[in-house]
Amino acid sequence: MITIPGAPGKDLCDPHLKVSRRDLLRIGGSSMMGLGLANILKLQARATEAGHVGGPGWGKAKHVILCYLQGGPSHIDLWDPKPDAPDNVKSIFKPIPTKIPGVNFTELMPKLAKVNDKMSMIRSMSYTPNGLFNHTAAIYQMMTGYTTDKVSPSGQLEPPSPKDFPNFGSNIVRLRPTTEPMLPFVMLPRPLQESNVVGKGGTAGFLGKSFDPYYLYPDGGDMDMNKMDRVKTDDLKMRPDVFELRLRRRARLRDAINDASPDIDKAVSNFKLDEYYDRALNLVASGRARNAFDLAQESEATRNLYGRNTFGQSCLLARRLVEAGTRVVEVVWPKVANSDNHSWDVHVGLPKRMKDQAAPMLDAGLSGLITDLSQRGMLEDTLVIAVGEFGRSPTKGVSTSGNSNSADGRDHWPYCYTAAIAGAGIKQGYVHGKSDRTGSAPVEDPVHPGELLATIYHAFGIDPETIVYNHLNQPRELVKAKAVTKLFA
Repeated sequence: MITIPGAPGKDLCDPHLKVSRRDLLRIGGSSMMGLGLANILKLQARATEAGHVGGPGWGKAKHVILCYLQGGPSHIDLWDPKPDAPDNVKSIFKPIPTKIPGVNFTELMPKLAKVNDKMSMIRSMSYTPNGLFNHTAAIYQMMTGYTTDKVSPSGQLEPPSPKDFPNFGSNIVRLRPTTEPMLPFVMLPRPLQESNVVGKGGTAGFLGKSFDPYYLYPDGGDMDMNKMDRVKTDDLKMRPDVFELRLRRRARLRDAINDASPDIDKAVSNFKLDEYYDRALNLVASGRARNAFDLAQESEATRNLYGRNTFGQSCLLARRLVEAGTRVVEVVWPKVANSDNHSWDVHVGLPKRMKDQAAPMLDAGLSGLITDLSQRGMLEDTLVIAVGEFGRSPTKGVSTSGNSNSADGRDHWPYCYTAAIAGAGIKQGYVHGKSDRTGSAPVEDPVHPGELLATIYHAFGIDPETIVYNHLNQPRELVKAKAVTKLFA
């Protein structure tokens, strides 16, 4: 057995990548095959050059856009209709054909039905919750791959903590840092939220605030559909009295002072102040981020394609950010998870809220994003995912989470729901998994939320079992799950 002295990963060319459990096992078992470490590394390098490491889809993604449908959309009323189910299960909305023969959506999704040949549907998302399955605990699991420490009868209701596991986007930008003078990770247009618990699962947690997303939350209430027209990025602008040349002269002066102060420089070396300062300086001076946020540069036709509402324009902004070099964009559904009006949390009033409010925004925004990315050639290296923290109960009017429901409402249901995924090597026109006749449980290929996160990491060429260290310097995997490589072509 080979022992590697020192802290794991500290002596690697890329120390932030650490060493995965799989790597240690490979090295430990090398003597059994008569291969030295040098031979193992040579073979690994050759496999990487040949593009075989990790299997299908490995390393195809350069960017990811997550359309996070917080609140939990009803899969039966959107994209997994069950017209032959009993009356208290089947949707009141009629099924319609899509571009994939034999695959139907409901009439609420006519635009997505015309582009689903460019994406894959996962109709077998499923997990058994820890405690009652309310929003915050489920959101935290979906965003981090881990369950929360404390779950109350009303869900996980603790605020964000520096001890939290990182949002997957924070892990990605740490392991795959951007090379452009651009914001690496942006979350918009509102925080993850259930009741008064704001932002749980949406931070870098124990990785530290330097890996937090840039939070773009425009002024205005959740029902303000024009708030994206008032995006402010004052922190990305130079003060009027400071022009770029003067700013860079200040940077050179700072470097001179640092060179003359070795003791001070040594004392703060662990904080990487120069790295963060340079990153901020380049970001502000380049103006690239400010330009990306300017939706007025888009044509009226393009803006209309996405839908003139908060969700649609957020999806358009996500495309602009990715185009400018942002690695991770998370578009959070622009309504508090557990709320009425435009929320997916349809305990009551499902017919009107789905038909007149939430579904048209999703249909236009997501179809517009996939169409636009495809036409621009950006879908080849941009991964797009649309998913909520769970689905809705197949049987109407029943309580599954301790909430009351009207006769036409559906409660929370984590045991079976649907996700959409496209781009970055994902199969086109493919349906993964299958639900039973009432949409209650998978009958083929169940996919846990952790496996979906592992698939995202895999697409970026990141081993899901890569070790990170928490606030107590304890080793933890990015996620304890395997990638679903069947999704990749």
